[in-house]
Amino acid sequence: MRRRPFLGIIVLSLALACSPSPPPQEESLEPGAGTVVRMSEALDAIVPEGARIEKLAGGLRFTEGPVWVVEGGPSLLFSDIPANNIYRWSEGDVEASVFYEGMYRGEPRQASLGSNGLILDAQGHLIACEHGNRRVSRLVDGEWETLVDNFEGKRLNSPNDAAWHPNGWLYFTDPPYGLPQQEDDPLRELDFNGIYRLNYDSRELQLLVRDQTRPNGIGFSPDGKTAYVANSDASNKVWMSYEVNSEGAFENGRVFYDAGEETDPGMPDGLKLDTDGNIYATGPGGVWIFAPDGTHLGTIRPAEVPANVAWGNDGSSLYMTARTGLYRIKLLSKGPMTATM
Repeated sequence: MRRRPFLGIIVLSLALACSPSPPPQEESLEPGAGTVVRMSEALDAIVPEGARIEKLAGGLRFTEGPVWVVEGGPSLLFSDIPANNIYRWSEGDVEASVFYEGMYRGEPRQASLGSNGLILDAQGHLIACEHGNRRVSRLVDGEWETLVDNFEGKRLNSPNDAAWHPNGWLYFTDPPYGLPQQEDDPLRELDFNGIYRLNYDSRELQLLVRDQTRPNGIGFSPDGKTAYVANSDASNKVWMSYEVNSEGAFENGRVFYDAGEETDPGMPDGLKLDTDGNIYATGPGGVWIFAPDGTHLGTIRPAEVPANVAWGNDGSSLYMTARTGLYRIKLLSKGPMTATM
């Protein structure tokens, strides 16, 4: 009889050992603005307790490509692809205003014709990845000039997103979303969806990767030795990583994270990194936060599925372009701030 308490302890211990681990903690934030799913305690060093997602603007069509600027007052510029406009939002605004109207002015096509990714150069010029005009362009004195629109004499598909590498070259992706029939479109001249790098001074264009099916968002580790590229393919929802060699080319591509089993709406899309090398990648259901080793730390889930992100303010505000709205969350981490326009 004296053994029964001891046996009871053993049974209780076994029951506890076999019980399932607690589910990820989902933290409800401001009503209607979104939630945060914490997959790891390490997320506490990135998303503070009590952080809330703010909805800053709405009534848009499909927002993309945000970038923080300071000229004319600190503000966020972002694309609305089907609206064919670039918009501006500043602190205190209740809605976004038009910054540049009518990015594409050619023959009408049933496709996404406006700009997508936006980025600044070292001189503060705004650079746009243009779907409809099928080029990467730069805004100078109120006019857009072409940086590159072809590879070896063949028109690009529809440049999507871009990132600077510490070597001073501009890297960009070129999926077919600006073409009405995408890969099957008669206007398509290249038989692949490429990842390129552009020598900004000489305009020399180099093809780095041609076998990633739908390259999209792109970014680099702080030391420039690793590139991350989203793959927006419903049949291959992955984020890829590549080693960047001493000449700036990509080597040893591998799947960084496979989201193929995810059923939430959205696919791997735009991404940014913080100064510690963590990746903030829009994907199914929200902004997925990964440690450099590929550990999924958690997901920021605004009320609408986001397509891209950007750092703003002092570098700790993460802006999210999400379908018809613009959202923001203030974090403990910081992203590198680029040149200002």
